[in-house]
Amino acid sequence: MSENIIYCYSGAGHCLDMAKKIAKALGDTDIVMMRSFPAITDARAAKRVGFIFSCMAGGLPGDVESYVKAIRIAPGAYKFAVEQYAGYLGCGLCKIDEIVHLDYWTGISNHSTAIWLMPHKLTLPPTTPRTAQKRIDKKAAEVAAAVLAGKRSEKRPPREAAFELMSKGLGKTHARRVKKFAANDSCIGCGTCEKVCPRNNIRLAGGKPVFGSSCIGCLSCVQLCPKQAINIGKVTEKRERFPNSNVKPGELTEKVIHID
Repeated sequence: MSENIIYCYSGAGHCLDMAKKIAKALGDTDIVMMRSFPAITDARAAKRVGFIFSCMAGGLPGDVESYVKAIRIAPGAYKFAVEQYAGYLGCGLCKIDEIVHLDYWTGISNHSTAIWLMPHKLTLPPTTPRTAQKRIDKKAAEVAAAVLAGKRSEKRPPREAAFELMSKGLGKTHARRVKKFAANDSCIGCGTCEKVCPRNNIRLAGGKPVFGSSCIGCLSCVQLCPKQAINIGKVTEKRERFPNSNVKPGELTEKVIHID
């Protein structure tokens, strides 16, 4: 097993991009994806264990909370976490801290990939994709330096009861919204949406995607469609996509990415 393990959930590639940059600085790191049940849950041989994820509806993405509960970490291992969020930190960091008791945690405001709710440019603070990428790069360097130095956060992550309630209602919200998912005439039937869906909720029929009912709202299909053909009703038709240009869609479906 590698000296370091980073567990990562990434929808449009931004969290994976950060995880790769931090892993490169740490050296000898396995990035274990959490879009489905993690391929490695016994992390007791790792000296450092990290978690990098996005805020979804005020909480953790998909089944990440249950995945983290399944991970075994050595008592003396250094544990850290980074959350990327749009307008608010939410309760995700607090939930992970309650499970593994983090030594170091931090967050970074990034563009919103949930463009059914808001254009990504409304993220606080407002920023362009180019500036956002620079902020990701800078934050990754800061986190890597902090982890290598064994930095410890003075406070526990904040508990936000309102966001915890919001995240609990996420499933019902997406169950209703998924009925509005559709591909327009720009769709070329490439199958990218089918491949990147973490719930296998999309299948191609007659060269067009058909959406099931188990959507978790990651919007990988919307963000990563090469023709921007997938929309959620009419609200997203004119809204700009914001996938990470440093991450290929196929990387999101890998189970483990090793970086020396």
